[in-house]
Amino acid sequence: MAVKVLGKKGLENISLVLVGDAKMKELNKKYRGKNRVTDVLSFEELNEIFICLPQAKRQAKALKHPLNCELTRLVVHGIVHLKGYEHEGSKRQAARMLAVENKILELI
Repeated sequence: MAVKVLGKKGLENISLVLVGDAKMKELNKKYRGKNRVTDVLSFEELNEIFICLPQAKRQAKALKHPLNCELTRLVVHGIVHLKGYEHEGSKRQAARMLAVENKILELI
């Protein structure tokens, strides 16, 4: 579904890696300078998405929806990042990224 919204280029081969809290914290510190667990990290140059499974479980529980829904949302979020969208720069960028994510999720 992401291909319908974002186009196929760059999405042909994506690696998806599920990791635990310790590994995600390590990656987040190394690549973003943030010494904490995060739910998803995307690496455009490698076309890789890392999802922290324990964090996804915690978020699904907090949001009161099934784990598969949270994992789907995180994969979509990661894919949108792979296509160059960002949400930490400005409110406008964040709104644009969220709109693209919601458009994809509506198709699923």
